[in-house]
Amino acid sequence: MINRNNWRVVLTLTLTTLLCLSVIGQQQKPDSRMSQHQMDEMNKRGDKHMGFDHLKTTHHFLLATDGGSIQVEANDLKDTESRDQIRRHLRHIAMMFSEGNFDVPMLIHEKTPPGSETMKQLKGAIDYQFNETERGASIKISTNDAQALKAIHEFLKFQIVEHKTGDPLEVKP
Repeated sequence: MINRNNWRVVLTLTLTTLLCLSVIGQQQKPDSRMSQHQMDEMNKRGDKHMGFDHLKTTHHFLLATDGGSIQVEANDLKDTESRDQIRRHLRHIAMMFSEGNFDVPMLIHEKTPPGSETMKQLKGAIDYQFNETERGASIKISTNDAQALKAIHEFLKFQIVEHKTGDPLEVKP
């Protein structure tokens, strides 16, 4: 049976444990504390540098065992203007990334995305394949190099968190 003094000790330890777990949980989460204002500003920069309206389109950043992909599509099948702008942008991005140029993501996010420096250094070990889709386009990013793969995953996870796409942060089998 717990007496009055032991009860206080148990309560104090329980509260201390919960506080510690809360702090640890906050430290382990990706930095998704971007305010709505910061998100709006990032989207404005994205609209400017990508050439299409983020409200009319949907982004996906998907991880794969050999790299991953960037997919952007117009929300409305009849919105051929957004579709064509997406295709122009992603074709250009695939070319820039293959040359080791990651300026556009840096301009959109106002910081260097994790993984992009390594992707720049290992550009010869990474393949960027542009493909048109019915509503837009995609870039398949692939490599056989373990260091490049880690960098690609860091880059794509950053995009998932920043753009709040809800895409999985782990490779789906």
